[in-house]
Amino acid sequence: MSGVGAADTTLNPAEFEGMKIAIIAASWHTQVMDGLIDGAQRAAADAQVDATLVRVPGTFELSVAAARLAEKFDAVIALGVVIRGGTPHFDYVCSSATQGLTEVSVRTGVPVGFGVLTCDNEQQALDRAGLPGSAEDKGYEATAAALQTAAVLSRF
Repeated sequence: MSGVGAADTTLNPAEFEGMKIAIIAASWHTQVMDGLIDGAQRAAADAQVDATLVRVPGTFELSVAAARLAEKFDAVIALGVVIRGGTPHFDYVCSSATQGLTEVSVRTGVPVGFGVLTCDNEQQALDRAGLPGSAEDKGYEATAAALQTAAVLSRF
């Protein structure tokens, strides 16, 4: 986790005028999720866009919620965290979430910000959650990426 090569997350509100976004957040790992949600909401505030927060039980449920919400929003941000355990459950959930969210974005043409942390341990998740002392803020980054993509696509 170096952050080297990270995209510019500077948000110019003029680019996002009139846009509205949905932030979909899983409910597992409360401390990490609180950080991701805070980052996403800060990005929305910096961009001066309306953001609706929708909570779902877990990371697996993000795709179906994104599919429905993509019908009504300019961008969707999916936030979740999956921490590796001793069974293949981690692999199945991570793969399904990634494939499902990608499919929603490609099928609908609505950008889906991928703020799903797939970590080997809780410390890795905390380091990426945008909390005080975290090295990265993946909630903010996922929101900025989705908004910037929506702005680019709105020109075509």
